[in-house]
Amino acid sequence: MVKKLEKKYIPLATFFAEAAQNEVTLTYIAIENIVGQQLPNAAYLNSSWWKKTKPPASHFLAWIDSDYTVKEIELGRSVTFVKITEAIDCDLSSADKPENILIIRPVDLDDARSIIHLHQDIDAESDFMLFGKDERKMTVQSIRKRIGEWKKSEKSGMFVGILNGEFAGFIAMTAGPAPRADHRASLVIGVRQAYYGQNVGTSLMKKVETWAHEVGISRLELTVVEKNEPALALYKKMGYSIEGTRLNSLFIDGKYVNEFYMGKII
Repeated sequence: MVKKLEKKYIPLATFFAEAAQNEVTLTYIAIENIVGQQLPNAAYLNSSWWKKTKPPASHFLAWIDSDYTVKEIELGRSVTFVKITEAIDCDLSSADKPENILIIRPVDLDDARSIIHLHQDIDAESDFMLFGKDERKMTVQSIRKRIGEWKKSEKSGMFVGILNGEFAGFIAMTAGPAPRADHRASLVIGVRQAYYGQNVGTSLMKKVETWAHEVGISRLELTVVEKNEPALALYKKMGYSIEGTRLNSLFIDGKYVNEFYMGKII
């Protein structure tokens, strides 16, 4: 009997469960982004690791359970998966069409370097984040320490959105900080510009709201620059209300700007 799929491969199983193409090619980097951990050395050194379909291995269940099998392997570079059974009249050209698959998972220690790059890109692209381009000081060690703290926390943490194997955005939830405020949490969200309009922000907010319910958070709150109309529209769509204005809250490009306080009871 095949043993249960290892927990770390569950995000990869989710990816294949949502895939609609007859053929899917993923780079090693994309797979590791989806999983949140490095693949074992055997995956880099031996094609047989990808071809295994028998116990005691179980990683293959991530694709086999969704009717995919491994077609081609470029060791250390990419793996091509193909549907085991294809309809006779299937349009094979669909293999060439991009299929957007968004995986949202908790951040993991191996994500530290990718989180740094994600923050750097978002800070450089947006005029509405707390930090501007190159202002945020981060090291792999400091980010790993922060992730370690999140993993130990019951009510604070970060989720990342992986779109087609690439880091697209994040949402962080911080609860507290005192017993009387233990029921509330503040949110910070960021999405790479290349992934605007692809449901990344909405999906991240839905995910964190579900998690907040599970851990006993009943109020979520955030701030947004008043001129950040796309973000403001997203938050209103998600049920957040403006509760006040923080005047001259940030100093951006030589000018003071205001922020809105927004909140939602869940």
